[in-house]
Amino acid sequence: MNKKSQHWTLLAVLLVFSLLLGACGGGVPQDETIKIGAALCLTGIQAPLDEPALKGAQLAVEEINKKGGVLGKQVELINLDCKSDPVVTGNVAIQLIDQGAHAIIAPSDFDFGGPASREAQKAGLVGISPAASSPFYGSAALGDKQFTMSMWNTTMGAAAAQYAREQGWDTAYVVTDDFIQYTKDLGQYFVAHFKTLGGTVLFEESYTQGAGDFSAQLARIKALPEPPDFFYISSYMPDLGLIIRTMREAGITQPIIGGDSYDDPGLFQALGPEYGNDIVFATHTWVSADASPQMAEFLSAYEAKFGGPPEAMWAATGWDVVHVLTGAMEKAGSTDGAAMAKAMEDNTWELLTGNLDWEPADKGHETHKQAAMVSLNGGTPEFIGWLMPESQPAP
Repeated sequence: MNKKSQHWTLLAVLLVFSLLLGACGGGVPQDETIKIGAALCLTGIQAPLDEPALKGAQLAVEEINKKGGVLGKQVELINLDCKSDPVVTGNVAIQLIDQGAHAIIAPSDFDFGGPASREAQKAGLVGISPAASSPFYGSAALGDKQFTMSMWNTTMGAAAAQYAREQGWDTAYVVTDDFIQYTKDLGQYFVAHFKTLGGTVLFEESYTQGAGDFSAQLARIKALPEPPDFFYISSYMPDLGLIIRTMREAGITQPIIGGDSYDDPGLFQALGPEYGNDIVFATHTWVSADASPQMAEFLSAYEAKFGGPPEAMWAATGWDVVHVLTGAMEKAGSTDGAAMAKAMEDNTWELLTGNLDWEPADKGHETHKQAAMVSLNGGTPEFIGWLMPESQPAP
């Protein structure tokens, strides 16, 4: 054999040997970290919820890694901006899966988050939203490995209805933003439960996010022969602030009730001390060091990392979602999607956002969770207390 033939033979042998090493797991490990893919929105109308959640998730990963990581590995969080676009969300989830994500965190809304969870399901991965509250966000619509940490709108709407009846309020005027599933569901379940509890809905009004004009609805409200005891408004920013300001500027002083979309510093600022009064909303948690030792730990770590307190409650949902995912991995002893999903179903989770139990997949992964009731007075939120509805409408 001449020298040239020997050279090519040696190269071929080395190539085969390197391939065999890769197949046997030799050399540099192919999976040095446990990757969590986050498809959260940092721009667009979903950003006020998702951007704080991302900060909470980043902090949780940092704290978990300080304590040794998960399953003997460090955790890596990769986020790609979904830009509040459902099509982009689906594509982002595919990219994260291609990059080796072991689980997917989806946006906190069914319309924007559903595409990410559908891609996670196709890949056999757990997908979870920090705070999507539509009953569609679960196993029935998205698959047996898909979850939301939020109470469903059945609970959120029922909590507001029960609170109103406990105040002795008998009549409601309901405004429902028809732009996304969240606001439609929430208005629907509030109405159903308020009627079940003996309340009367004087009128069900509609509004579309982005209209920027509440004058027609205001005219109908002003034409009522008798004002309602309160208003239930199922909407979100930025138009939620416009709606409430329009009503208050027109001299409508009755209490206003809503859901977790009210838990937005942008709303507090838009209303200010003049208009930010007599408003109550059901949300996920109360962020205060005296709420629990776990919350105190979170706030201390958050301030150390970001130089100040969380800008919004949603940071706590991001912290929680990472702890649920990594906790499920530890309990399952694996990053396998089916094993993680079973661990999530089989355990009760003590979170910053309250204790959480999930129903099994054949019952939709329905969440059992309390609502935190918060009032807005002088533009400043104040904690009322936790409320678990005595009953609630069927999803």
